[in-house]
Amino acid sequence: MRRTFLTTRRADTGKFPNSPLQPPRSAKALRALLLTTLVLGLPSTAAISGEPTGLATERTDLIHKDKARVEKIVKPTTDFSKPEQFERMQGGAGTSEKRVNQDAFSHSSANITFEEEGTFKLGNGMFRKLWVSSPSSTQASDGLGPLFNARACQSCHLKDGRGHPPEGNSDATSMFLRLARTAESAEEKAAIADRKVLNFPDPTYGGQFQDLAVPGLKGEGRMVISYQQFPVQLSDAKTALRWPIYSVTDLGYGPMDPKTTLSPRVTPPMIGLGLVEQIHPADILANADPDDRDGDGISGKPSIVRDHKSGELTLGRFGWKASAPSIRQQSADAFAGDIGISTPDVPKHWGDCTEAQAACREMPNGVQERLGPSEAPDPIMDLVTFYSQNLAVPARRDIDNPQVLRGKQMFYEAGCASCHMPKFVTRRDAPNKAQKFQLIWPYSDFLLHDMGDELGDGQQVGDATGNEWRTPPLWGIGLTKTVNGHTFFLHDGRARNLSEAILWHGGEGQKSRDRFAALPAQDRDALIKFLESL
Repeated sequence: MRRTFLTTRRADTGKFPNSPLQPPRSAKALRALLLTTLVLGLPSTAAISGEPTGLATERTDLIHKDKARVEKIVKPTTDFSKPEQFERMQGGAGTSEKRVNQDAFSHSSANITFEEEGTFKLGNGMFRKLWVSSPSSTQASDGLGPLFNARACQSCHLKDGRGHPPEGNSDATSMFLRLARTAESAEEKAAIADRKVLNFPDPTYGGQFQDLAVPGLKGEGRMVISYQQFPVQLSDAKTALRWPIYSVTDLGYGPMDPKTTLSPRVTPPMIGLGLVEQIHPADILANADPDDRDGDGISGKPSIVRDHKSGELTLGRFGWKASAPSIRQQSADAFAGDIGISTPDVPKHWGDCTEAQAACREMPNGVQERLGPSEAPDPIMDLVTFYSQNLAVPARRDIDNPQVLRGKQMFYEAGCASCHMPKFVTRRDAPNKAQKFQLIWPYSDFLLHDMGDELGDGQQVGDATGNEWRTPPLWGIGLTKTVNGHTFFLHDGRARNLSEAILWHGGEGQKSRDRFAALPAQDRDALIKFLESL
């Protein structure tokens, strides 16, 4: 049986030294307060006096003097004649200045301690750990699957970098399919509104299509991708984009629900995650404008999710749809969905196996009672989380190159910086000293934006509709070819280069896309050169 998914296409067409700063934008602060009230359904006084975890609308970690400094230093530049101060160190004091090569995404933050470096290396070992099926003589390494996409974190996050779609008949080692259907009943809609669930998985195949299985079971099937080319007009030339068509075949457990949608996802880079985790929620909420009250065509809304462990509502930051509030939760979900390993956070030993896959649920698990009730107990989760929090962002290159500076100006003038916001300053009360009060340059607002029908997958994930995606950070994007040997971009790798990635922007990104397409060739090249310097 072959199941096909085709979307609809329109017709062609560092810690910083003392520096004075200015007061915050009151309109943005008010918008954030109103937004918090809206998403929580609370009266405004509750939003002021009793803000849930992660949804504070003011930076309570800073004194007034520090707030002024932060406001000034994160203000967008208007001078493109020279680099900005500290611009080269895009990951703050933890920026890696090591030689640029295939390991450029795998270095530890430069400002962690010697002892923390040891913990980082142990975490790297856990990240590379190959899991095996149960039972096995390799204690503390069994529990794989029973259904899975990869045997190790590193198998998907190749060189800690960006995944890519499979070529030809090769296995999808760094790309997978999310499976979900739209909420139908009032009860289902209420469950999503209350953040009890993100969506509703396929009743047979679960929330993730897993093509591999342990001995004695069948994988769920095979993902197939085909492409259709269509022309795109630029100011002085024509190019072509490739339209992906996704299907699943060789289904191992019967037909898939016809209401289930397929959402392809490549694995994103791992760099800078700990810094993103320490951006104060008030700074992210301050840029949200879900109703586009300022009329600039850019809305942006936060993803409000429920923390697995505390049960509290908080801000989603990680994943293509900002569905995870923390690195640990994102890691636990990946252990369960990608590898089939249980953790204290997601304690299901059978991973994503559904009730319809009874034989899968009855397979032996890899729990070692002396280590705890999970296949990957807290010590492993702590190491993997620490490793993921401390992968360094590489230093910028060629920041004073005239073409790069011109490209930066084009990036701003095209409106790209409205969503790909250049700068933040992390929390002064961050638990890890290495991530405290760092000026960082991720080029993202970490909000959800409607990117148009062409990039839509028809799949709701919590607050994110089928057309909405989190703005991905751009730091390190220019080293994709160096680290991973390819230049495939966007959530499913359909773009074969940075220019194509821009041309796929629709919805809120349509104006910026059109401005890019209308630029003369030398200015388009300059903008790409700027991105390659990140």
